[in-house]
Amino acid sequence: MKLATLKDSTRDGRLVVVSRDLTRCSEVGHIARTLQAALDDWEHVAPRLALIAEGIETGAQPTIRFHEQDTASPLPRAYQWADGSAYVNHVELVRRARGAEIPTSFWSDPLMYQGGSDNFLAPRDPILVADEAYGIDMEGEVAVITGDIAMGSNADAALGAIRLVMLVNDVSLRGLIPDELAKGFGFFQSKPASAFSPVAVTPDELENAWDGGKLHLPLLVSLNGRAFGKANAGIDMTFDFGRLIAHAAKTRNLRAGTIIGSGTVSNKLDGGPGRAIENGGDGYSCIAEIRMIETIETGSPKTPFMKFGDQVRIEMKDHAGHSIFGAIEQTVERYNGVELR
Repeated sequence: MKLATLKDSTRDGRLVVVSRDLTRCSEVGHIARTLQAALDDWEHVAPRLALIAEGIETGAQPTIRFHEQDTASPLPRAYQWADGSAYVNHVELVRRARGAEIPTSFWSDPLMYQGGSDNFLAPRDPILVADEAYGIDMEGEVAVITGDIAMGSNADAALGAIRLVMLVNDVSLRGLIPDELAKGFGFFQSKPASAFSPVAVTPDELENAWDGGKLHLPLLVSLNGRAFGKANAGIDMTFDFGRLIAHAAKTRNLRAGTIIGSGTVSNKLDGGPGRAIENGGDGYSCIAEIRMIETIETGSPKTPFMKFGDQVRIEMKDHAGHSIFGAIEQTVERYNGVELR
């Protein structure tokens, strides 16, 4: 089953069920007006939505045309957004670039930060930044939306509470990160609003690509129309989503609508750092990673961070080449103090 949120005059949009080929959708306000409402009563609502999804595929359900540009993020705002760093290869490169060793605990205890969840970007919204000097970077990731999870739940219970899977561009301002981390209190200004894919899907929709709490497909990232990354999200993922969610729930309950991110998808190559696509590798899911490798190899980074006018696209396709979640497509634009509405 595929779900999306269409923009309307409200902050939370309206829920629709989307066809597998992402061309048609059906309004389901009589079942649940918003995705959060569906998540709050998932056991009763999900079977009814599944019947709508089946009717769309058979032609028995009335539909309207589905346009990705009309969507908000599946949850335009959420009660909680926590992003992990499941690909330790990525963390290892960050530390190597500044001459630091990776603590052994990083291989057994996930890193995670609490992100802002009150205002997610729509998948086609611009990335608004006041200054290019902030070091504008994309981070292509996989994310899951959970149901209620009790404090202290183990990884198996956490996996069973995953309701939906989607993609995310976890925008990062690399130039602001060092000073924030130096304070010893984590990210804040360096992590502006994230954007999620037009569509979120139930794990069963992914068939055998969803296995062991991991999504075993390449994450396709392009920058200004050129292929930048195709790292496989199921490879080199040290902590599966069950482990990440259980980590988040160690000392707190997680309520329905909690979003947990994988962190930047990152693959090794022959036991070492990855390689650019043009050089025969699978590329990268963020600019920082190629800059780290350049620093390790040559002593300084060569690839610039994003500039105003740059465009990023993040997507994932099934084995037949069909888009699963739709595409995140964003252009970096200068923020000029537009009034909040």
